[in-house]
Amino acid sequence: MQKKYHFILYIFLLPFFTQGQSIITPFENSDSEASATYFEAISYYKVLANTYNNISIQDIGPTDTDYPLSIVYYSGDKSFDINKWKADGKMILLINNGIHAGEPDGIDACMMLLRDAATAKIKIPSNIVLAVVPVFNIGGCLNRNSYSRANQNGPKEYGFRGNAQNLDLNRDFMKLDSKEARTLVQFMRKLDPNIFIDNHVSDGADYQHIMTLLVTQHNKLGGETGKYMNDSFVPLIYADMKKKGYDLVPYVNDFNATPDKGWREFYDPPRFGSGYAALWQTMAFVPETHMLKPYRQRVAATYQLMRSFIKMAAEHADEIKAARNNDRKKLQDKKEFALSWQVDTTKYTMIPFKGYEAGYKPSKVSGLPRLYYDRRKPYTKQVPFYNHFTGTQKVTAPKAYVIQQGWNDVIDRLKCNGVHMQKLERDTVMYVMAPYIGNFQTLPKPYEKHYLHSKIDYIGLLEPLQFIAGDYIISVNQPAKRYLIESLEPNAPDGFFAWNFFDAVLQQKEYFSDYVFEDTAARIIERVPGIKKMLEEKNKADTNFAKNGAAQLDFIYRHTQYCEPVNMRCPVFRIEY
Repeated sequence: MQKKYHFILYIFLLPFFTQGQSIITPFENSDSEASATYFEAISYYKVLANTYNNISIQDIGPTDTDYPLSIVYYSGDKSFDINKWKADGKMILLINNGIHAGEPDGIDACMMLLRDAATAKIKIPSNIVLAVVPVFNIGGCLNRNSYSRANQNGPKEYGFRGNAQNLDLNRDFMKLDSKEARTLVQFMRKLDPNIFIDNHVSDGADYQHIMTLLVTQHNKLGGETGKYMNDSFVPLIYADMKKKGYDLVPYVNDFNATPDKGWREFYDPPRFGSGYAALWQTMAFVPETHMLKPYRQRVAATYQLMRSFIKMAAEHADEIKAARNNDRKKLQDKKEFALSWQVDTTKYTMIPFKGYEAGYKPSKVSGLPRLYYDRRKPYTKQVPFYNHFTGTQKVTAPKAYVIQQGWNDVIDRLKCNGVHMQKLERDTVMYVMAPYIGNFQTLPKPYEKHYLHSKIDYIGLLEPLQFIAGDYIISVNQPAKRYLIESLEPNAPDGFFAWNFFDAVLQQKEYFSDYVFEDTAARIIERVPGIKKMLEEKNKADTNFAKNGAAQLDFIYRHTQYCEPVNMRCPVFRIEY
């Protein structure tokens, strides 16, 4: 049925071809309030690929729907070999569209961009290659409606934020609950893009700017790449867009107050696509068009921003590649890493912001004061932008991690990220740092299918533990070093423990019957003087404990070899230097 649909659409599109004239997109062939459906987008790209040999479309893996994830490539020399791109020193840009399918601006903009590149209407520099995800959230794109984006000004129809599992895919890059996130992560490790762009539409305050730009936090990206991105590359993008008539502004990360007094930069941990890309020394950007602007303006702004990225990446390819290469060399010797970040309110940049005066008036619904922005009163003023962050939860990298076989959900995710792991060939006793979980907090309601843990405390004990053939040793001396630390450390905010992958260790599996253990406990008190003394001191300090026989049995149990060793022990162990 799908092949028949594609054939019919291909025949439909043929009249739009003439010598020197390109295909018209559904967006262009309308009142500019139409956005391409998933099927229209894929069929459109297949026609492009069949017509122009500098375009290729390939399926790269499964999604949570019956439809595969597709990638559209542009290569001026008509080569689509990723290894050859790297050998030739190409600048690789990965552009993702429709991660939130109700924000389709990038879907339509990239259809025109690749069409214009294929037909040479726009010139793509020879050192640039493009890999474009036409629609990432296919399930959401198929779930079309006109109402779920209640604050958004067009298009007439669009997709839904949740995917086929109702997951927000821009929270899935570490936990990888969706097939499409797994597919894209595997592809990103193969592609290793220099720049990652993820097109979105904003929500929040009203202001004059059509396009805002969320940039992955430069301190977190770190090194020469983070410094170059913040000090040089981003200003170049701003300047180039200004020449085209667009005044960019940082993503307006202010939902509880008006932005006229400035705001803090959005912090993107690795659950987000941009934060994930930063773990691999990739400069990442999230364009956010303003939801209240007409759809035509938003698509045009997205199109022009993609061109600016291409232009600046081509002109400054040597600086970008040099920064990444230097950071990757230094990464292997880097010992200390931050697991989380907090804004430094003593540092800020003054930026020009074009807003509207805000005020309050009685609500027609409740009669209570409500916020509104008066478009009759535009203003331009300098406001502080707090985009400097300080690393917290510092951790020293181990020589290696050990993870026991059986934790297949974690092992599979490590493999998706191209992590090199070595299996033990025989049973072995090793001295490792074993993390025992202490206090932590857990969300009372699920967040993206998980009861996320936070504020995690643990104690690391150096112990000789028995490991068996088939357990994994993971050296951190590999490109995935930052990813390994932020996924495997037990107190990492986006680590596997936080996302509940090790929750089974939080439940004790073995215990005792009081009447049977009474005799055993009595023998322990007589034979182990240290335990008897601890019990006496505990009784003196706690009168309620002294009156509770079951509590005293439990105390003895937990201070002997009878106590279950794996309870509360996170099964990722550190081999220290």
